[in-house]
Amino acid sequence: EVHLVESGGGLVQPGGSLRLSCAASGFSFSRYFMSWVRQAPGKGLEWVSRISSGGVSTSYADSVKGRFTISRDNTKNTLYLQMNSLKPEDTAVYYCAVDDRRGQGTQVTVSS
Repeated sequence: EVHLVESGGGLVQPGGSLRLSCAASGFSFSRYFMSWVRQAPGKGLEWVSRISSGGVSTSYADSVKGRFTISRDNTKNTLYLQMNSLKPEDTAVYYCAVDDRRGQGTQVTVSS
């Protein structure tokens, strides 16, 4: 059974940084592309970033390009999202995802 557990969210001031983690289990993590998606209050799900199975290829939504960095450690079955220069519009619940499965999410709030 696929199990994804996100952590690392919190309250941060505009311009600050956070690093999200996602611990994966129940599937062959190193064989799968992984993604981060987010859902802001009152809005639909938004794709944020994606990384290839080996970590070589990455892609980002225009809204986060140049500020967020996705990475993974296949020896630890863990996905990361380094978020810098955070803006209030980045406030959302962040989920890691594989295929159509998501974890429970971690809340990120950017506010002064």
